[in-house]
Amino acid sequence: MTEENLLDSTKINRVTVYAASSGALKPHFYDAARRLGEVLAEAGKSIIYGAGGSGLMGSMADGALSRKGEVYGVIPTFLQELELSHRGLTGLTVVEDMRTRKHLMLSDSDAVVTLPGGSGTYEELFEVLTLKRLGRWVGPIVLVNTAGFYDGLIRFLKHSIEERFMSTSHLKMWEVVDQPEEVLEAMLSAHSWDGDALQFSNVTVANA
Repeated sequence: MTEENLLDSTKINRVTVYAASSGALKPHFYDAARRLGEVLAEAGKSIIYGAGGSGLMGSMADGALSRKGEVYGVIPTFLQELELSHRGLTGLTVVEDMRTRKHLMLSDSDAVVTLPGGSGTYEELFEVLTLKRLGRWVGPIVLVNTAGFYDGLIRFLKHSIEERFMSTSHLKMWEVVDQPEEVLEAMLSAHSWDGDALQFSNVTVANA
């Protein structure tokens, strides 16, 4: 990585975390999620996430809060009514729907970290990848590939590039790490990206 591509750590203050809410996972997934929360909090990063108190979301929040980190949640009314939100957050915003939730989670964020998850996590990840591809949101995106969870997805993304549905330049949109302790370095060493990305969002003979 060239020096000019390195981000100033002071420019990453608020980190969005996408993660599963499932309470039926293997222990190593919860352990990695908690460690991510600890790492981000110890680095002084504030966290915004989907406010869940269970699953990887809850473990990540617990880890950050145990290190006196700032953790903010955004949850839609129908989930709040089911009492699914974390009880100890720094701040909680209740919104009307999932669309508003996703917008608020990302609007003031400097980076995104994605832990393993299901369909909701995939939706959030692909939305931010699309926004980055179009130059509408340009921060680092880091996948935490716990126990190889995202190996299949990474192969699929590369397959999309090989079949020319995406450009080779789009490989620079995300970073992949195996351990939560690698996330900070991955964010800081991420390829630079800006609003001009729209100029090469489509695959052509010239830019493929």
